[in-house]
Amino acid sequence: MNDPLLPPTPECRPPNAPPWHAQVLTLFPEMFPGPLGGSLAGRALEDGLWRLDVSNIRDFATDRHKTVDDTPYGGGAGMVMKPDVVAAALRGMEEKFGRAARRVYLSPRGRVLNQELVEAFVAAPSLLLLCGRYEGLDQRVLEAEELEEVSLGDFVLAGGEVASLALLEACVRLIPSVMGNAETVVEESFTGGLLEYPHYTRPPVWEGRAVPEVLLSGHHEKVNAWRQEKAQEITRLRRPDLWENWLQSKKDEKKR
Repeated sequence: MNDPLLPPTPECRPPNAPPWHAQVLTLFPEMFPGPLGGSLAGRALEDGLWRLDVSNIRDFATDRHKTVDDTPYGGGAGMVMKPDVVAAALRGMEEKFGRAARRVYLSPRGRVLNQELVEAFVAAPSLLLLCGRYEGLDQRVLEAEELEEVSLGDFVLAGGEVASLALLEACVRLIPSVMGNAETVVEESFTGGLLEYPHYTRPPVWEGRAVPEVLLSGHHEKVNAWRQEKAQEITRLRRPDLWENWLQSKKDEKKR
């Protein structure tokens, strides 16, 4: 049973659902699974709790040199990924795995990734991630293939691979049985709209700094109340945008 002072466990995927399927299109397939091959995500991959299929975009180029980019119309620095090659790669994945996947292009101009969007991706049967390189992707293929654009934040990477790895890890840890203890997912930052409360472990006093007395009390209601108070305080001070959204959500709840 969930604690009433904590937000409910995200029900992203039913326990009896087929393994969640991640598909990646990239010019650097050797980067996958990368860190996802270790720790809990790697064990879950080995155990069949999720699947990963990676394809090289260059394999879908048809010329002798396997060209995947060209100069931009209108001039400017850098190169642009060719729409015919990228579209062929996307359609090749569709022929192989079907069209059930949500299809995402990692881009600094996309919608900023948050926990709500991660939960939505995990709720889908599969997710296809297109990793861009160079100056980006020809706009026409974005429109023709109806790709969602998603960003990790207001900064620029050399390509979409690192962003894809981060997104995939955020998704995989929400799959049932991956984390082991379901409360780990319930009590972390962004679940319920707040940042996470502070954590402490042994020893009870370290370099003159003591663990808050309430956490040693064994009184679960007081512990939960302290954690909720600290989560609210940290969110208010560090993320006023989240704090305002949380306050508004509480007002909306009262109106229902």
